[in-house]
Amino acid sequence: MKDVKQEVRTFLGRFFHNLELTDDQNFFELGFVNSLFAMQLVLFVESEFGMQIGDDDLDITHFQSINAIANLVERKKVAA
Repeated sequence: MKDVKQEVRTFLGRFFHNLELTDDQNFFELGFVNSLFAMQLVLFVESEFGMQIGDDDLDITHFQSINAIANLVERKKVAA
């Protein structure tokens, strides 16, 4: 099983160079995020973890931190 948090950290590293994010740090509040990044993040989660993000899942709170994304992935896996 993939280490969800590490995969997310690797993905985020492509956008947040030289920034060490903690698992709970809200990267939307950092001011580095735009709508294109948000869509790339959703597409990354879908492709990397083999799941479909539904309309109910498209809430900023599900994507604002490494922990939030990991929780979303785990919740979707359990529901599948």
